[in-house]
Amino acid sequence: MKDYILECCVDRLSSAVNGEKGGATRFELCANLIIGGTTPGLTLFRQVRENTNLPIHVLIRNRFGDFCYTDNEIEEMCDSIKEFVKVGADGVVVGALTPEGDLDETAMKRFIEAASGTKTVLHRAFDMCREPFETLEKAKELGVDTILTSGQKGNCVEGAGLLKELIERTGNNINILIGAGVNAEAIKKVFEITGGKNYHMSGKKVIDSRMTYRKEEVSMGLPSLSEYDIWETSEEEIAEAVKVLKEL
Repeated sequence: MKDYILECCVDRLSSAVNGEKGGATRFELCANLIIGGTTPGLTLFRQVRENTNLPIHVLIRNRFGDFCYTDNEIEEMCDSIKEFVKVGADGVVVGALTPEGDLDETAMKRFIEAASGTKTVLHRAFDMCREPFETLEKAKELGVDTILTSGQKGNCVEGAGLLKELIERTGNNINILIGAGVNAEAIKKVFEITGGKNYHMSGKKVIDSRMTYRKEEVSMGLPSLSEYDIWETSEEEIAEAVKVLKEL
């Protein structure tokens, strides 16, 4: 396969450098990947832009949690979109749902308007929507470029059935970017079922903190997560996925 996309989701400069070395074709840049990702800082964007050569899509998500946003939250995200477009983002990754689980078209129109023609990706809010095919049609009408999805399951292998149907229904109108649990083995399985060519992965490994003094009895965040585990993209994980894609 030659015309694939392997998007590497990163929240650190070192991860971006490793992802490019491994052969990724694009970045999704975020902060706080460990909680699903939030909007990154402009400084990180500039660092990744200066030290790598791949296109950068920026996640715009102002908080952890659901995708049902207040007007103030939507305004905040629109401002973030404008700032990243101004500094040269190649795309923005957005999404919003109504309380009933439908695509929030009003919010999406505001996001797309703020993006001023920059590519717009509908993120995995899609996986939490009530009716995927209805949402797909709305996304097409709005001019969304790409939908990032696991097929509304916990990982892409489990969601392969829906992913296949989404790819068949979209044709050339919109890109389906396959995410969640993506690695070299998952790509083999999902491609066999779906024929999908576009994948999104972090390729993360856990590295140990440089701290030698450790206050193990105190948690600064989620008690289930160690303060001394650092997530970083593995060049080798990305390279293995690229090898599979090239051989398909």
